[in-house]
Amino acid sequence: MRNAAAALILALSAATAAAAGEIWVTNEKDNTISVIDADSLEVVRTIRTGKRPRGILFSRDFSRVYVCASDSDAVQVIDPATGEILHDLPSGEDPETFFLHPDDRHLYIANEDDAITTVVDVVARRVVAQIDVGIEPEGMAVSHDGRIAVTTSETTNMAHWIDTATHRLFANTLVDSRPRHARFTADDAELWVSSEIGGTVTVFDTATQTEKAKIRFAIPGVHADLIQPVGFEFTPDGTTAFVALGPANHVAVVNARSFAVEGYIVVGRRVWHMAFSPDYRRLFTTNGVSGDVTVIDVAKREAIRSVKVGRFPWGAAMRPVKGAG
Repeated sequence: MRNAAAALILALSAATAAAAGEIWVTNEKDNTISVIDADSLEVVRTIRTGKRPRGILFSRDFSRVYVCASDSDAVQVIDPATGEILHDLPSGEDPETFFLHPDDRHLYIANEDDAITTVVDVVARRVVAQIDVGIEPEGMAVSHDGRIAVTTSETTNMAHWIDTATHRLFANTLVDSRPRHARFTADDAELWVSSEIGGTVTVFDTATQTEKAKIRFAIPGVHADLIQPVGFEFTPDGTTAFVALGPANHVAVVNARSFAVEGYIVVGRRVWHMAFSPDYRRLFTTNGVSGDVTVIDVAKREAIRSVKVGRFPWGAAMRPVKGAG
């Protein structure tokens, strides 16, 4: 498995040799974004945002960055070249996480305080739909084919399946307590949902919305109550998932085919979310309590550096920088 991963990473590195990269990290308590150079592992810029920035993602061409400024009740659109806030998008109250539809035009936003999912047209800058979901919606995912959106609700303990053509719910599926993060696999065959208090990741069959597998975690010397899965990321070949385990201060390495946990990596305190470097050689984790980012060598599956950022780092997103370096 490790040899295959190393070979994949070398191939990706060769394909992106002309591109350096940045990791953009939102800092909840500082109302800033720390920009980390993915090669030097240094913070090269700090960008001001609205209040309590959390979710962050880029447009498909990386010409715009979207940030959930939760306490400003807005999604902010930033020029990544200058760091200038271009404008705010309507978002509903307390936007926390979101996902951009493959059409690069429609943002699906989880509004924690309102129990709704808001759909925003980022070109027209207007709300096109608001969909009632469960209490305290948190996670947000859209399938790669663009047909399905999923919102997870922390208090209702459900994944809510939305037809993106009609903006209507077509299924609600139970998960374990306090679901946080959701993602489709690259082929859209599966939906993975992490449950923070339940301590699990549930894998659903997308076609039937039925449970396919349940992934559980056990770390020697760490109390089970501290193992709280939140964000996760898949390697580009789809064979491995890295799962952030919150106050357990570890990232789990999961075989995405067999669903077996293959190991754990020690990171900073209260790990939230992650982002790969453009060449997939490194994985960057946001550690809220320790106020830093742990850099993981993906092939070796070990932490190699800690990078100090702002207070309570939460979200992370990768930006390639062509022609640099």
